[in-house]
Amino acid sequence: MTASPFTDAEYQQLAAAALAQIESRVDRWLDEDVVDIDSHRTGGLLELALPNGSKLIINTQPPLHELWLAAKAGGYHFRLDATGRWLDTKDGVEFFQRLSEQASAQTGLPLVFTPPAA
Repeated sequence: MTASPFTDAEYQQLAAAALAQIESRVDRWLDEDVVDIDSHRTGGLLELALPNGSKLIINTQPPLHELWLAAKAGGYHFRLDATGRWLDTKDGVEFFQRLSEQASAQTGLPLVFTPPAA
């Protein structure tokens, strides 16, 4: 395991920005009547309840400087790289790409999440 290139405060800021970006996208989809996803955030945990009753759960892991994603297909761990991108610790897939894939698979709709602007 490599050390994070970010301080705890930087990690917290980047993790909060990622969760806020997801919430913002979900709110836009609700406003535009794209999909009815109910989001609920408690601290560093964001739960997305999808129309079919399934869920996606995004959770910050401050001691590890990671974001975790729980989906029907399994659990995924993401760590910041030196450029501030969240990459899967196993296969290097970017977090928002994986979240988009899992949300699309679980809803049957082409849903795309994008990272916050730098």
